[in-house]
Amino acid sequence: MNKKIAMWMIPLGALGIIVMAVALFMAIPAHALPEYATRTGEACATCHVNPGGGGPRTLLGALWSARGKPDKLPLLPNVLLAPGVTEGSDLFEIACSACHGLHGEGLFGSDLANTSLKAAKIRSNILKGRLLNGMPVFDGKFTDVQLQALVAYVAALADGTAIIPPSEYPLESPIFNCSPQSDPDTCGGN
Repeated sequence: MNKKIAMWMIPLGALGIIVMAVALFMAIPAHALPEYATRTGEACATCHVNPGGGGPRTLLGALWSARGKPDKLPLLPNVLLAPGVTEGSDLFEIACSACHGLHGEGLFGSDLANTSLKAAKIRSNILKGRLLNGMPVFDGKFTDVQLQALVAYVAALADGTAIIPPSEYPLESPIFNCSPQSDPDTCGGN
């Protein structure tokens, strides 16, 4: 009789462990992207270098994670996104190109090139963000001079008049003066 009871105890004990494990896991809420964006009310690009989320974190994202991923992001007053940078195209490359493309062609973010967006709308979108579209808030991340330069550059992209820096610079072909018979001390041999 004891063997029969023991045979029933093993599956019953295993079932009890499973029920306890499920109850334990259900009691602790788990969050993964994009649920964090829902909790914090911020776009993924606020905390991640990759605008789609995941991958390396921005300074804000690293601080948020270090603080235990609370529902509110830490405030970083007076921390500029690109200190000392004043050229609109450079600011665009630093702050916008990961989402909007280097030439405003749109990647994760909206296409900006040749869209006829007006400067006031561009400025508003930069300062207030477009959270439903994944664009973070950039209010306080630029000086007034930087913001003016960035808005002017994006407006120029939007109306098709922007002078876009080249993505590469051609170099002349190198000149090799060494041959297999050259002295390795003067020609960098092995």
